[in-house]
Amino acid sequence: MALTAEEKVEERERVLDTPMNEEFDWSDDKDPVRDALWNHFMEADGKDTLATEAKMHPYLDMTNDEVKENAEKLLKN
Repeated sequence: MALTAEEKVEERERVLDTPMNEEFDWSDDKDPVRDALWNHFMEADGKDTLATEAKMHPYLDMTNDEVKENAEKLLKN
């Protein structure tokens, strides 16, 4: 059975909506991956919301594996 549009979006964004500490064993952060990325970009962009939004937009089109890989590169200390 084919997935509905809503199910496709839900599956595609699973990593973005998962708490950091559940997605990555190296994190204690309970914020969703989406929020951790947003906060990272906001700090890097000097609190420029438009610049941060532009950097976050590609994550909506990434696969879960791509999101996880990119998040780990950016956020793992």
